[in-house]
Amino acid sequence: LVEVLVALALMALLATMSWRGVSSMAEAKQSADARVNETLRMGTVLAQWEQDLQQLHPTQLVPALAFDGKTLRVVRRQSGGLQVVAWALQETRWMRWASPVATSAQGLQDAWLASQQLLGNEPGQLTVYEGLGGWQVYFYRNNAWTNAQSSGDVNPGTARGPASFVLPTGVRLVLTLQQQVEGQGGSTVTRDLVLPPQPVPS
Repeated sequence: LVEVLVALALMALLATMSWRGVSSMAEAKQSADARVNETLRMGTVLAQWEQDLQQLHPTQLVPALAFDGKTLRVVRRQSGGLQVVAWALQETRWMRWASPVATSAQGLQDAWLASQQLLGNEPGQLTVYEGLGGWQVYFYRNNAWTNAQSSGDVNPGTARGPASFVLPTGVRLVLTLQQQVEGQGGSTVTRDLVLPPQPVPS
């Protein structure tokens, strides 16, 4: 009887150890799958970000690229006209809004004005990423990365012409994931992009 009890105890111990091993493997697989899905999603969002900036189109009517600390606005080329795209952080949601394609100066100015009055529920506004703790944008100009909100992107007016917006040659995006803000071991994502040569503002 003692031998039977010892055998049962050993079998119970082995079963417990095996179950813990299987459980750990399942949790590790689930965590790895979640990280892969998160990486793929972030890659898709950053691809859209880069596409918007690659299609940047300077214009004398509104700034082609502007960041106010909360929203980045881009004027991009589209088939048949120009479009204003706004990337904004609302609480922990990274949002992207795209205006209808503007085919006139008034339409472009109206789209730019609309991008400054977004509430988060407008048509064309999408949540592209959930769980963002913060973000910052830098412009590359004068051979250095500078805060995108500084006045270094404005060319002061002279007797020959009014003040104008000077586009940077590169844009740096720094994203802080929410987990890092909450002390849960998150990470910071940095993406640098060289802007293509720009045509003369129209």
